[in-house]
Amino acid sequence: MRRSSSRAMLSLAGGLAVLSFGGCAVGPDYRRPSADVPPAWQAEAPWHEAEPSDAALKGNWWELFQDATLNPLVEQALEGNQNLRVAAARLEQARSQVTVARSYLYPELDLQASAARGKTSANRPLAEYRVPNQATVQNNFTLGPSVNYELDLFGRVRREVEGYRAAAEQAAADFENTRLMLTTQLVSDYFTLRELDSEIDVVNHSLDLERDALTFVTSRHDLGYATGLDLAQQQALVQSSAAQLELLQVQRAQNEHAIATLVGTPAPSFSIAPVVSPGNLPALPIGLPSDLLQRRPDVASAERAMAAANARIGVARAAYFPTIQLMPLVPNIGWESTAISALFNAPSQLWSVGLSASQTLFDAGRTRANVHIAEEDYSAAVATYRQTVLSAMEEVENGITGLTSLGRAASHANDSVASAQRAFDIASDRYKGGVAIYLDVLTAEQTLLGNQRLAVQIHGQQFVTAVYLVKALGGGWQELGPAVSRAD
Repeated sequence: MRRSSSRAMLSLAGGLAVLSFGGCAVGPDYRRPSADVPPAWQAEAPWHEAEPSDAALKGNWWELFQDATLNPLVEQALEGNQNLRVAAARLEQARSQVTVARSYLYPELDLQASAARGKTSANRPLAEYRVPNQATVQNNFTLGPSVNYELDLFGRVRREVEGYRAAAEQAAADFENTRLMLTTQLVSDYFTLRELDSEIDVVNHSLDLERDALTFVTSRHDLGYATGLDLAQQQALVQSSAAQLELLQVQRAQNEHAIATLVGTPAPSFSIAPVVSPGNLPALPIGLPSDLLQRRPDVASAERAMAAANARIGVARAAYFPTIQLMPLVPNIGWESTAISALFNAPSQLWSVGLSASQTLFDAGRTRANVHIAEEDYSAAVATYRQTVLSAMEEVENGITGLTSLGRAASHANDSVASAQRAFDIASDRYKGGVAIYLDVLTAEQTLLGNQRLAVQIHGQQFVTAVYLVKALGGGWQELGPAVSRAD
């Protein structure tokens, strides 16, 4: 008897589970909406498309710049940055939500036990008029499992699982996007720091020359060969360059402090030694515009948000259909006795099974409104996805055209530095020969300093623009498929 009743309960629960999984799921099945993606970039030589995936950006993209100081900084940031830890916690939270949602696809089995001793009243209403009531004192012991299970005939639970799975995959893409933003900001700040190092070196070198010139002009003034105006102008130039040097030092310190925060180190205990190195830009394979749909984590996040919103439409529509569940009787199968010694005897066995169904007949339009809310949420997600794709295209085009223009500007700047250097040398020689006024030397000196700083700034901007082009291309990340299924 005991075995047959247990088998009946398990068979019923198994049959209901099979029926639930085999039922239809209300709501639309997800299909990724189309996005307007051009066939190629508006790129000039030497830009070219990747050949095909072996030339694409992969993994630790910052290693393309071959900077021995930069690489450990990035690794330190990936370990110690607090914003990245927040994103990682959100990802683990989203994956756990999938586990919670999936649990409702299966019966919930509880073990319940109770022990009570009670007295019934002799003055209670009669159950049989010919038999008088008597007061009774007795024990009551029960033990047994209880099954609680919603029959997912219309797919509400399956749509919820689908939505949470998409949300977890969105969280995985958000984590990768946070990682990309972190590394982009760090590498950009680092190359800005190196540009300031070079600019400080230019100003320091110029200041040394200006101080030597001040010594020369002072001696000529003392000998009566230079006017007081010449001396005052050179003193003003030295003071101006010294002030510019101080401002550059402040900018460098602030940039260094920003890097310290990104790598998770207190600013007072962090420093990077100055280095003056021109460096060379790495070759960046730009691929095809369609690659961004798989390579950009923010695009992937927006696409997964659409999938989650689409699943919520099914959840909302499921409210139109009945809710059917295995009746949560207490217990469904088990034993009940007035004595513990007889609890597991055959006569003490009990079991019950049943289904309950509920259907909303009137809710004043609440279900219809919830479906409309879900549908509009999906429409907003589609618009967000398409806007994200458009912004991605814009960023890549800006990076390509920016680097192309900066390349031409760098060539012009280098030529202007060479010309300014010749002009300064000629003006200095003419002044020393007594055939030119000192204003010509000052003008040439200021022009040379300005051109040298401009050339350094353009070179630094080339590196920063290259970094943001890498970011626009998606960095070294590539969409690998459902993140949660891998974790499961």
